[in-house]
Amino acid sequence: MNIQMVDLYNQYLKIKEEIDLEIQKVIQTSVFVKGGKVLEFEDNLKQYLEVNHVVSCGNGTDALQIALMALELNEGDEVITTPFTFVSTLEVLALMKLKPVLVDVDPHTFNIRPELVSRHIDFKTKAIVPVHLFGQCADMESLLEIARENNLYMIEDACQALGTEYIFKNGMTAKAGTMGDIACNSFFPTKNLGAFGDGGALYTNSEKLAQIMRSIANHGMSKRYYYQQIGLNSRLDAIQAAILDVKLKYLDQYVQARQLAAEFYDRELSGIAEISIPARAEYSSHTFHQYTLKVPEKRDELQRFLQAKGIPSMVYYPMPLHLQEAYQYLGYHKGDFPVAEELSEQVLSLPMHTELTDGELSFISSAIREFFN
Repeated sequence: MNIQMVDLYNQYLKIKEEIDLEIQKVIQTSVFVKGGKVLEFEDNLKQYLEVNHVVSCGNGTDALQIALMALELNEGDEVITTPFTFVSTLEVLALMKLKPVLVDVDPHTFNIRPELVSRHIDFKTKAIVPVHLFGQCADMESLLEIARENNLYMIEDACQALGTEYIFKNGMTAKAGTMGDIACNSFFPTKNLGAFGDGGALYTNSEKLAQIMRSIANHGMSKRYYYQQIGLNSRLDAIQAAILDVKLKYLDQYVQARQLAAEFYDRELSGIAEISIPARAEYSSHTFHQYTLKVPEKRDELQRFLQAKGIPSMVYYPMPLHLQEAYQYLGYHKGDFPVAEELSEQVLSLPMHTELTDGELSFISSAIREFFN
């Protein structure tokens, strides 16, 4: 059995004719950078999200940097975020000489804890960057209230949560990435909506911010060869936009397939005392960019056991960011964020993608039960 962590090729085969046709159309027009197809995809994604503006860019990391640049934060301004995430969230803060202020995460959802955010706000704090990790939203209602009370910007790192819905206490819903001032998304191939290469986007309901971000992403141009501000060369190319536009039509199906796979895992694994299946927050749906177990003991042994049976798995993430060599300058130490540190020693992500079969899911689950028996 050839089990893959992510099966992109078989996903492609199901819509091969549509994707090949759209790629050929772009080649025929020879408009490869910016142009009609990029704008068409932005408009379709905007309608899917029910947000006023979508600005595409080169990748999710660029999206985070463009968002921070658009808000005109100054060197030394403090931005609160999490140590338990992919490095991009912290990397762009460092590159822009902003001061990352880290707070610990919830041991169940793995997302930033609002009550800890409140304790770390001072006169230098300018923004909060929650990460909707593994496909489940952070507690945005609480975080938005904190941001409003303290006049802070909210930048949602929604790179792993496209298609996730947030449920407010009054019953209203919103898509992940549509609640803050700006949100950032990645179209890395393994994401819920993945390109055949790199790509990213920003979302906002602000016309002013959208104009600024669109300019920044295109060298800071207002019109051709006129530069209003310092910018980047960060553009989604037309072939990737064409691919993403086709796949966007199937995104809800992809999300459902991930959720069904997660339900299968839940049924088969929930009775194993030695592991914890992913928690579900009452305020968020879960789109399962990753299906991540907590394995308090023998995590590494389980991973080796699965590998011997041809079952891939991954540790996201093996070391929290405050302990990484590159970020020692922040002055944090082991023990400062005990939940993030504990999670890095316990988490194990199982194969999760749209093409998983019941047979594959059963084989994976049986192997885990075998290990603990």
